[in-house]
Amino acid sequence: MLHRTTHCPEALMLTEAIVFLVDDDPEMLKALARTVASAGWPVQTYLSGEAFLGTYDPTQAGCVVLDLRMPRMSGLRMQETLTAKNAHIPLIFVTGYGEVAVAVQAMKAGAMDFLEKPFSEQMLLACIEQAMARDAQMRQVQARRTTFAARLAHLTRREREVLDVVLAGLLNKEIALRLGISQRTVELHRGRIMQKLHAESAVDLARQVFWAQGT
Repeated sequence: MLHRTTHCPEALMLTEAIVFLVDDDPEMLKALARTVASAGWPVQTYLSGEAFLGTYDPTQAGCVVLDLRMPRMSGLRMQETLTAKNAHIPLIFVTGYGEVAVAVQAMKAGAMDFLEKPFSEQMLLACIEQAMARDAQMRQVQARRTTFAARLAHLTRREREVLDVVLAGLLNKEIALRLGISQRTVELHRGRIMQKLHAESAVDLARQVFWAQGT
């Protein structure tokens, strides 16, 4: 079962994100879809974790609202599968009475939030807004890292060698001795490195490299 709806073009242009709803209860799924669609978010609904995983594209922005306890594949199992696939879309778990301890386990594994039934529409939509903001931020960071990696790939082998020793804190004279080249050649390589990586200074260069490496 797949339900789609869209919101106004202006909001879509800003978010290009989808709220994925996963619940084995058809009536619950319809109710959630109506609530989410009323707030202007595009919606896709699935009656099982397997159905969602079978069509999910990790490049698609959005978040997932899923039931914690479902037959065959539980919400936790679906979370584990997404993590194994390196898909880090924000997850909001919907839990029943007595399942809070399991929901906390999901949070420790990286879930965005959990809602204990019964919950208000306002609470659900607030969680979705936060999840969408987190997803957008994560994707922006990943896009910047991908862009930097592409710039890094354009460095020559010698430029990579010079970059490594620059990051180690060596001066031009020391780099020249280490690599067996002239100091002038080091300066030329450093200039090209700065240009290719769009760095404004040695400090900026180091910051970009370490940030791209997640350190």
